[in-house]
Amino acid sequence: MAEKEYTECLLESKYHEGCPGCKVDQMKRLRHGFPFSELFSVWIIVLCTTLPISSLFPFLYFMIDDFDIAKKEEDIGFYAGFVGCSFMLGRALTSVICGILADRYGRKPVILIGTTSVVVFNTLFGLSLNFWMAIITRFCLGCFNGLLGGPIKAYAVETFRDEYQSLALSAVSTAWGIGLIIGPAIGGFLAQPAKQYPSLFSQDSIFGKFPYCLPCFAISIFAFLVTIISLWIPETLHNHKFDDHDQSFDAVKDDPESNKVAKKNEKKSLLKNWPLMSSMIVYCIFSLHNMAYTEIFSLWANSPRKFGGLAYTTAEVGSVLAVSGVGLLIFQLSLYSYAERNLGPIIVTRICGILSVVVLSTYPLIAKLSGVALTMALYSASVAKNVLSTSTITGTFILQNRAVGQDQRGAANGISMTAMSICKAIGPGAAGVIFSWSEKRQDASFLPGTQMVFFILNVVLAVGVLWTFKPFLGERQH
Repeated sequence: MAEKEYTECLLESKYHEGCPGCKVDQMKRLRHGFPFSELFSVWIIVLCTTLPISSLFPFLYFMIDDFDIAKKEEDIGFYAGFVGCSFMLGRALTSVICGILADRYGRKPVILIGTTSVVVFNTLFGLSLNFWMAIITRFCLGCFNGLLGGPIKAYAVETFRDEYQSLALSAVSTAWGIGLIIGPAIGGFLAQPAKQYPSLFSQDSIFGKFPYCLPCFAISIFAFLVTIISLWIPETLHNHKFDDHDQSFDAVKDDPESNKVAKKNEKKSLLKNWPLMSSMIVYCIFSLHNMAYTEIFSLWANSPRKFGGLAYTTAEVGSVLAVSGVGLLIFQLSLYSYAERNLGPIIVTRICGILSVVVLSTYPLIAKLSGVALTMALYSASVAKNVLSTSTITGTFILQNRAVGQDQRGAANGISMTAMSICKAIGPGAAGVIFSWSEKRQDASFLPGTQMVFFILNVVLAVGVLWTFKPFLGERQH
């Protein structure tokens, strides 16, 4: 910004001493260069909250088997679905409340409470003695995890300058996507350590008696470090009201849409905001699909060949997901922002959704391969699928946060997180039931075995793609 423009901006604005939001706005104006520290903070917080979501999937099949609750091998997927969905059910119950609390008391306090909860409840889940303890600890983890979904997205938008807004939300979705991939990789590599690494872990050690504790404990240690680091992140919420003569630095230039809302001092009903609601619907459809896919991929990879699976070990599943995470990181940090600037979030979401249908259609064929051909095909398809899935989520993030001003952003993200959590709770539960059912119909004439599972996943994807067209999807006019 030129010095003259900066001076005029100061004259037109009133800086509130002691207001953390005004302080952040001032820092944004004075700071030049790439926001490395802000990017790092957002990235590790989102990664912290995402890792526990899917870290259990590579070993969930074996965990349920160890609980001895399934009478038949084909029923394991059924019970696995309930453990998988309990987390998102808890999140759905608290997301709106936490969004409102973030708008009233600030983003930072709820973020700190959320990261602390990961340390406690994720460790307890790893120490689960039975099926019901696993469900209860996952449910509690989800309840407190609702603190992070809305507030961190609002925080990401408010702490970055305008030119880095798409990067901020891309960082959220990238960390989210990588967490959903690296989480299972951690679970795959570290579960059953006494069995996988007998020279390092004894059967009589705590990790031998609790074979699924190590991956949960590793994630909890990371969450503890993130909590310590988060003590130094700035608060971005303004603690004063706006009127025609009293605007923050952010409202003047960095976020003109927030300024319009603040100047009019009105709060349009979020439920009547069609650009927001329609982007949430797309977000929920793709989220349901992504969560169902994440569980089904691990169950499919772990299940025996006779049921159409790959008979992979937890470590082999972890390897596939680790490579997918690296590919996703490279794409999101190097290519996504370029694609979004040139095509816009709607077109990017639509194209990625269509390509996802194509990639997912190849999975039943991949199961027929073996050896090097299987390895190459599976790794390639997994990388492509996760890159495309995360890109669809990033586009809907951008649309949602552009649809509201700062004073409603936490609540809007809270509503979004609640709706998404409900869909993600349905995803694993329905996926487990459908997967278990598909394994019992190996001789069906129409889409036998797991072919039916991947067909249903593609139907959900197709609905999401359809919703990206008018008149379903609305975009806020600037």
